Amino acid sequence: MKSVNEMIDDILRREGGFVDHPADRGGPTRYGITRATLSAYLGREAQYAEVKNLEREVARQIYQRNYFYQPQIDQLPPAIQPFIFDCAVNHGPGRAIKFVQDVCNRAGYKPALSVDGTMGPDTRKGAEWAQGQLGESFLRALLEERLNFYRRIVERDPSQDVFLAGWTNRVNEFDEDMV
Repeated sequence: MKSVNEMIDDILRREGGFVDHPADRGGPTRYGITRATLSAYLGREAQYAEVKNLEREVARQIYQRNYFYQPQIDQLPPAIQPFIFDCAVNHGPGRAIKFVQDVCNRAGYKPALSVDGTMGPDTRKGAEWAQGQLGESFLRALLEERLNFYRRIVERDPSQDVFLAGWTNRVNEFDEDMV
């Protein structure tokens, strides 16, 4: 089981340094932290230069608080925590938890979970059930769910196709970790 700090190290490696790609709807980022995310953390509008010069330790604090503990990713089965944490960073915590809820429902968890993107006791129980029933197949189903999500983004907005190979590689990294 990876520690939260090890997971954050992996996320920082995947996200890289400063990026300001014109097709990125999130705008400029450093370590994957957008201007909007930094603004929320600071409690005021962050300046472009503040994003560009963001300290690694601040990014770590944001990830730990806003993307791991607040959305209760730490309450999920350890086998899927690194992946769902990465999903939370890339898509927002609500979308990451919806991936879990959708996969649990498709796997036959009863009563069906409300796909609301919030981590409650039912979602925790559903994830534990799915992990017990499906084992590694639970993570594989989550990987496929995320790949399909990326494909739908590109279908809706072809300008995002420039990112599809990188997104796919990001997902495949988790599949390779299972081998």
